[in-house]
Amino acid sequence: MGSSIKERPEAVTGSSLSSLEQGWNIEDETRARRKIDFSVLPLLFLGLLVFQLDRMNIASALTGGFAKDINVDLNTINLGNQLMFMGIVLLEIPSNMALQWIGPRKWIAGQVLAFGTVAALQVFVRDRAGFLAARVMLGFCESGYIPGAIFTLSTWYTKTELAKRVAILFFGMFGANAISPLLASGILKMDHLRGLRGWQWLFLLEGLFTICVSFILIFFLPGSPDAPDPLLSPGLIRLNHADRDVLQKRLEQGHHDSNEETNGARETRIPLRLVWETVSHWRRWPHYVSTFAVFSNWSSLTTYTPSIMVSLGWDPITANALAAVGAFLSLLVVFVFAYLSDKTNRRGATVIAAQVCYLIALVVAREVHPHVGQWSRWGLWTTVNAFAVGYHPVHNTWVQLNCREGRKRSITIAMWVMSAISGLMVGTQYYRAGDGPFYHHGLLIQICMVVVGIVFAALQIAIYLVHNKRVAQGKHKSDKDGRPPQIYVP
Repeated sequence: MGSSIKERPEAVTGSSLSSLEQGWNIEDETRARRKIDFSVLPLLFLGLLVFQLDRMNIASALTGGFAKDINVDLNTINLGNQLMFMGIVLLEIPSNMALQWIGPRKWIAGQVLAFGTVAALQVFVRDRAGFLAARVMLGFCESGYIPGAIFTLSTWYTKTELAKRVAILFFGMFGANAISPLLASGILKMDHLRGLRGWQWLFLLEGLFTICVSFILIFFLPGSPDAPDPLLSPGLIRLNHADRDVLQKRLEQGHHDSNEETNGARETRIPLRLVWETVSHWRRWPHYVSTFAVFSNWSSLTTYTPSIMVSLGWDPITANALAAVGAFLSLLVVFVFAYLSDKTNRRGATVIAAQVCYLIALVVAREVHPHVGQWSRWGLWTTVNAFAVGYHPVHNTWVQLNCREGRKRSITIAMWVMSAISGLMVGTQYYRAGDGPFYHHGLLIQICMVVVGIVFAALQIAIYLVHNKRVAQGKHKSDKDGRPPQIYVP
């Protein structure tokens, strides 16, 4: 997790001069940044891990008889997940406006407490109405966490450092996707212990763990470089005055170099005018369409991969363990593409490369799956899961690098997450009951959506390149606020 200075030796001299002019040296900067790497980053990672655990443990609950016990069918499960994602989308931007107003220390910790409580209360679900209500409430409580966490990271790190940190943050989500089936394979063995079904223990224990994480955040999550102390303690890793000075000055220098405004992560109101300016910025819309199309695939995979393993002939415990392999491999894939993105600074090309790898995995799986045996089918599904999200953190970084002002970045991230969650909402219907166990039609839909995503990612690169060319030719004089025209990262 080294800095851009270490990653790009040719930049060391210039960075060192700039640092000395501002009154700090590389050693001071490295020490201060490592404190953030071992405090802010892992805490936000932990919050995202329990976020994903609480919304995807339904996949393992299904292998434990959840749907049968509450007397619902596959279509109701899909509807419940759609309602959850709808709740997230509806409150995504308002949640980020609240985060800006209240500050990340209060909002993020309170949000984790809220969705952990709802997740634990799912132990009392008994019928269709209760299930649908629980999923809606879970979606409302989870809305805003991902863009809020990403925005908070952007207030601590420079733009050149963000890609790998965002990838590490998303390891929380994708890591939860990996460990959830493993946890379930153990928890489901508690079936009928003290009169509770295995799926009830699953919801209860993971919900209580989330509540514990919320208190960890309340006590230890720092605020921002200009207000770093946690709410209720001095923090596990303390930033002294020298650290604060270095962190603030290097961020100010980065914003000055890119003509960017910044408000940090302190309590700041976002006017509706600024929201509209961000939403109507048409040059970024291909990002949202591409994310919607490709990420829509993930909801079906996370919900039904354990059940697919059961349909291939394994018992629920073994099926959950085998379902975790592809998710673990996805962590390596995510890191590789994040590394390539930082190394080459070809953000759009890296996104497309990752999407193409996923497309190839889907095509091979659809064509080969009906003609091979049990373990080969497992290998195909594992490969699909491994490449399903390699593009996602890199795409987020690409979006962030093309935002100039902190509050607009917050809304832009929220819109990007809204597009991703909207995709997940649609994707819950890709795998239908009559299409199993090979999901021939579902895989075809997924292939088409990935192709759409690739096309719009390529369109996004073209829009940025054309704009930059016009700026170089002097056809864009200045922005509305009088600043030099923005140069985009293609």
